[in-house]
Amino acid sequence: MPAPVLPLIEAAQFWPESGALIGLDLGTKTIGVAVSDPARRIATGVETITRKAFTADAARLLALAAERRVVGIVLGLPVNMDGSEGARAQSTRAFARNLSGKTDLSIALWDERLSTAAVERELIAADVSRAKRAKVIDEHAAIFILQGALDRLTTLKRESGT
Repeated sequence: MPAPVLPLIEAAQFWPESGALIGLDLGTKTIGVAVSDPARRIATGVETITRKAFTADAARLLALAAERRVVGIVLGLPVNMDGSEGARAQSTRAFARNLSGKTDLSIALWDERLSTAAVERELIAADVSRAKRAKVIDEHAAIFILQGALDRLTTLKRESGT
């Protein structure tokens, strides 16, 4: 049975109380990868995968997940500014469905609107050259996506008193 692909809050119900999460920024040419600590406080960049074929991409992602003993996946969903979903969001959902057939890890979809733009601004403010930005932008976007999801989960936990 394929792993569930759900919005963050629903997917989190399938995860244990603690354990690392892996965050993904899915691009057409690359996949940015980040991972959290087991307490789910901070996201750290892992690498940028150059996309090949789905099977190879999925194998690399799942190898990274196993290496880091992750308990769940957070995948950035590129929603349009008006909340609608375009071709990139559809492609991301298809990737998630295909990936779910290869793993037992629940996949959370997290709205990643403006993540790349925010990271780009941060890197420019840090005076990172255009060439260096191109090499790290997807990994940093994955960090941004995962950290946003971690912060949301922490807020929900605090609000529920658990």
